[in-house]
Amino acid sequence: MLYLKWFWQQKNLEKFKMSKQIRNLPSKDIKSFLNNNKNIELLDVRTKEEWDQIGKPNGEALGIKTHFITIQRSPDPEANKGFVAEVKNKADIKKDLLIICRSGARSMMAAQLLSQEGFNCINISDGFEGNGEDQGWKNENLPSS
Repeated sequence: MLYLKWFWQQKNLEKFKMSKQIRNLPSKDIKSFLNNNKNIELLDVRTKEEWDQIGKPNGEALGIKTHFITIQRSPDPEANKGFVAEVKNKADIKKDLLIICRSGARSMMAAQLLSQEGFNCINISDGFEGNGEDQGWKNENLPSS
C-alpha cells in the first residue's frame, strides 16, 4: 500500500526501531482505563468515508476530547502528508493520545509517527470494528455516532 511506503520513507528504519514501545489497549478495557487516567484525548485516523459510512467514536460522551484526522486520503491509499502537522496543531502534547482506526494497524503506524514527535500514544488494538481477536469500539457498545 502506498501509505505504508510513505510511512517508511518518512522515518528511517533505525529511528523507527529505536522508538519507544507503544502500548496496545483493547476496546473492552477502555472504560476502566479512562476511570484511572483523566489526561487523555482520542484520535481517529480513519478516512472520511469510514466515518460517514461506518460511524465515529464519541469520546466526548466518555469525557475525552476527540479529533478526526485521517492518516490516509481516500479513495486512493495516498498518505496525508500533513498528518503529523495537523495532529500537532490540534491535539495537546501534554495529554496521552488514544489512537483508533478500523482494526489497529493504521493507528499503530500513527502512534509510531506521533511518539517520535513527543506524544505519549496508546493504540486501540482492535480499532473501531474489531480485529478478529477483540470486538472493537463499536461492538463493545462504546459511545459512537
